[in-house]
Amino acid sequence: MNISANNGVWSGSWVAERLGVELVGDDGLRALLGLALRRNPKRAHLLVSHVLGKHVPQSPSVVYGHGFGLGRRVRELLGEREAARSVVLGYAETATGLGHSVADGIGLAPYLHSTRRPVPGVAPAGGFEESHSHATSHLLLPEDPALLAADGPLVLVDDEFSTGNTVLNTIRDLHDRYPRKRYVVVALVDMRSAADAGRLAAFAEEIDARVDLVAAASGTVRLPEGVLEKGQQLVARYEGGDATGASSAAGASGPVAQFPAPLTGAPLEADSQRTSPGARDCVESAATAAWARSAPTAPHPTDNRTTPHLTTIHPVHPPHLTRVDLHWPPGLPDGGRHGFTPAHRIRLESALPLMAARLAEALPPDARRVLMLGFEELMYTPLRVARELEALVTAEVRYSTTTRSPVLAVDDPGYAIRSRLVFPAHDNPADGPGERYAYNVAGAGFDAVVLFVDSTGDTPELHAPDGLLAHLGAHVPHVLLAVVPSYVPALSEESPAMLPEPLRGPAFSSYAPDDVGWLLQDLSDVTLEAPTEEREEAIQSGGAHYAESLPVEYQPSDQYQALFHAALGTSAARIAHAVGVVTETVLAERSPRPVLVSLARAGTPVGVLMRRWARFRYGLDLPHYAVSIVRGRGIDANALRWLAAHHDPRDVVFVDGWTGKGAITRELADAIAEFEGQAGVTGFDPEIAVLADPGSCVRTYGTREDFLIPSACLNSTVSGLISRTVLRADLVGPHDFHGAKFYRELAGADVSVAFLDTVAGRFGEVVDAVDAAVKELAVADRTPTWEGWAAVERISEEYGIHDVNLVKPGVGETTRVLLRRVPWKILARAGAGADLDHVRLLAEQRGVPVEEVGELPYTCVGLIHPKYTRGATGADGRAVNL
Repeated sequence: MNISANNGVWSGSWVAERLGVELVGDDGLRALLGLALRRNPKRAHLLVSHVLGKHVPQSPSVVYGHGFGLGRRVRELLGEREAARSVVLGYAETATGLGHSVADGIGLAPYLHSTRRPVPGVAPAGGFEESHSHATSHLLLPEDPALLAADGPLVLVDDEFSTGNTVLNTIRDLHDRYPRKRYVVVALVDMRSAADAGRLAAFAEEIDARVDLVAAASGTVRLPEGVLEKGQQLVARYEGGDATGASSAAGASGPVAQFPAPLTGAPLEADSQRTSPGARDCVESAATAAWARSAPTAPHPTDNRTTPHLTTIHPVHPPHLTRVDLHWPPGLPDGGRHGFTPAHRIRLESALPLMAARLAEALPPDARRVLMLGFEELMYTPLRVARELEALVTAEVRYSTTTRSPVLAVDDPGYAIRSRLVFPAHDNPADGPGERYAYNVAGAGFDAVVLFVDSTGDTPELHAPDGLLAHLGAHVPHVLLAVVPSYVPALSEESPAMLPEPLRGPAFSSYAPDDVGWLLQDLSDVTLEAPTEEREEAIQSGGAHYAESLPVEYQPSDQYQALFHAALGTSAARIAHAVGVVTETVLAERSPRPVLVSLARAGTPVGVLMRRWARFRYGLDLPHYAVSIVRGRGIDANALRWLAAHHDPRDVVFVDGWTGKGAITRELADAIAEFEGQAGVTGFDPEIAVLADPGSCVRTYGTREDFLIPSACLNSTVSGLISRTVLRADLVGPHDFHGAKFYRELAGADVSVAFLDTVAGRFGEVVDAVDAAVKELAVADRTPTWEGWAAVERISEEYGIHDVNLVKPGVGETTRVLLRRVPWKILARAGAGADLDHVRLLAEQRGVPVEEVGELPYTCVGLIHPKYTRGATGADGRAVNL
């Protein structure tokens, strides 16, 4: 089998003949594109570029030349002055090298490409979705946040322009943050329909900006009726394997490099110096024996016959690996993930000849056909080295890269993907383990392959018996590995190089691991509790902040526990309704894939319930974290940094249980503004989503009624056994998360999961009511009135307290006063009923009077003892000395 040539047959003819797909356009369109099939619910066919260097090995000069030439056209379009002010943005993973080549052609522009790899400590400057892709989420991680903030032209580069959705999504996202007057869209091929072309013009008018398009060729794909279903059937037919039962574990058709059984010898080593000759012989003989026992076979359909013709791949030389040190320039970025400036380009250009020479020296002298294989987003570096190598050696040099994209392989000259290697991911990706692919490598007649990876991808998985190196070695006599240092931007002294991963149950909290990740540090071994009276005196005297210690955990009596369970039984459906309303509102108005971030700890049970609703209603598995916010000290800035490094800040929705007077709402808004000003990270929305908003402080809520939320009745035993958060200078450093304790010893009294299960068990019966309420809220005026704050100020003056911090409105806040602080008196709305049974019981136990008030805007209000000192108030804690 020889897939290095197609004998003049167009590599899209196989698909065109079977599905009736037509490629219509410029004369050179077929020279640029072939066709393949993939399993995709939206589009079965795949346009396969011959000049991109992704799926089809191609001369590096041809690949680079196409991108560079497009860049020259952009420079002519913009003119020297505007070209010097432009920024080029390429799309991961397919167009990272193309975009970089375009930037080279412009010559004056810095380059940045989107990425699907979060980098710890680097905050995203934005992100967007690629709706038709198999992996849709893109992050923008520039080292210099100002890179995208300039007002010069933005040049967006993708391999093809099919519908325009991805580009429109990107421009819309960035234009909202960094508006500018000019955009240039660049692609190898423009395959839009007339309707899609009109959409781009309308969009440009909508945002009041000029949007130009530059492409190497243009055309359209004509699809007959029912082509999607026919394509899916064809994919299913050929993915099923062959008549002998030999098929890949991935269901791949075509020549697939997949070890039939794990090697019995040691993993593949880097070179002869790392493995003794005897051990290396054992590895190689084991590999040869495995292939001799069971060589993979694959369909080779050349016509419309039902039974495909089979072609067997025979094993080649045993695998052998040589590691090549390129002498990569220190500090030079390996690509455009964090930005690549014209100064970086000059450094690379000067280093390329030496790097290519070292590779040429390492190649076997008799090599006639060499593949330079890049690694997913790492496309530009191997492309430039390959182009330099092409001028040094007599061997034929080809270039392509591995990919995340699953495509059907069919060994036919009229099909663009003749073979595929299937191997596990080897860079610890954020989306978890999965399959990766290298196309048109097996059976292509290469004498040597040089695999380029960055150091992040040089992992045990790469060297494992089923890893990429082993698969390459089974098909190519000589495998060389070149590792480029992964570039990580220099962080300021205020920013830690690495923040720890979230704490999760059961090691920290009684919640399930996927319920919530706590962006906290575990202070369980530190004694932090102090008697309530001592804490109150220290807090009010200014001698300590309330977050520097913890109250002694309240141990509820049997009577109080019975009240909790009774309250839960009667209010579970009401809470489920509020959970549904606030979650549906978030999904409709804030983000279709929100990242829930609860304010620990009262918000945590609510965040878990919102996560459960999204899974119950839509099958969504939403990320959920808990962070600390402290009145007067703000939100945990390190937690925000962690979130920004792992998620798009615009998707973050802060969650709390309820609002009182709105102090935390204001605290969060101020803290976010301060953080964004200092960290240079934007996008966080400070408005909290709450279960109940009796204070009318937010727009996103489940209800504005002040009713009993049973999770407010208890402390840690309804919040995963986690204490309230702690912020003390001797325990929490500038690069630490705030702290909290896990009260494992209270497991016998824990009702955290029972609370969640009881409420979630009522979801099904409230769906219709939730949908009706959400429709009403969508058209209602939900502008915050802050009437709760006004009521608190009025009560503070009326009762001679003169400190709004000592007035805690609402059932939840009143309960907290009785459990954690020194209460003075409780104001209860006349006729409040069962919602206050637990408040009356706690007040009775603590000897606190309950005063009924006729015109109270809340169900109840707790008043903390003003100007509290133990000496002034006496043993009962009720006499006031003002």
